Amino acid sequence: MDAVLRELLVRQLDHWLPGALHRSRRATLALSYTGDPGTAEAALRVVAGFADRLRGRRLTVLVLAGGGPEVPARLGVVEATLPADVAVHVVPGDPARLPVVLKAAGAAGAPLLTLIDGGAPDPALLAATTTGRPAEVLLTAAATAALRPALTAAGFPLVAEVELVPVDGSPARRIAFGTGLDKSLEAFKDALWAADGSVTGVAGGSGDVPAGGSGAIRYRDPAGGLLDVAGPPAAGPLRGELLAELTRHGPRTVTELRRHALTATAYRAGDAGRALTELLDTGAVTRDPEHGRLGGDVLISAVPAPDARSTA
Repeated sequence: MDAVLRELLVRQLDHWLPGALHRSRRATLALSYTGDPGTAEAALRVVAGFADRLRGRRLTVLVLAGGGPEVPARLGVVEATLPADVAVHVVPGDPARLPVVLKAAGAAGAPLLTLIDGGAPDPALLAATTTGRPAEVLLTAAATAALRPALTAAGFPLVAEVELVPVDGSPARRIAFGTGLDKSLEAFKDALWAADGSVTGVAGGSGDVPAGGSGAIRYRDPAGGLLDVAGPPAAGPLRGELLAELTRHGPRTVTELRRHALTATAYRAGDAGRALTELLDTGAVTRDPEHGRLGGDVLISAVPAPDARSTA
């Protein structure tokens, strides 16, 4: 599970860092975790890969973790390869200390990406992660934790979550991502479907992150089904969820259904197009207008079941 989280962080950081450096002369990456310090090592290696873009910028990396003195020594090997524009601060403690650490680092008002691995979704903790402009957070917890409501209440307008279910029967974990940027949420979903837990922590925009899936984990969709990670996601469960959404709330545009797939399921927005095409082919839904490109303003309606039509 640590390897999967590490890979997701590496991929998300590879997306986040160029944008953060473009938006502001300063940015903060905060890592708070209870697992393998290899997660922080991998993140620092990504940062090292962007050394040429860091000139004239200031990146603060906060590492909040237990593990004793060996953690700073282990991270120091990678830190020595970083440019002077990067300040790394290793702080002992658990995620509950994160609000104080972020405030002391002056993280407010500039791009902030926070990883909280294993911390309870406490309102004060999550509120501290929203002080960035923009702010994004990657949060993991026990499978029973309610992460989506907590992130929404904290002020993140876009939230996606999924349950990671190891095939070896070890405990499942829930992972959620909160942001205000559509492209960041899409990048998170792309990372989910590219993850296989084999990342070594070398990325930095070089395309070195391995693709594909090993089947080491499955995703439990918020709608309830288990999805294999290896290969393209099966469209069947998404077809069922989009049809259920149309039945619950009536006709929706393609844009609205793409957003539903992005935020309410484990799927990407692009997966909705394939699922809708298959629903149209089977006659389960209709479209208005009937012909032309399946664009964002096309209205999709569920076809009532035969028994429902007969009693209408």
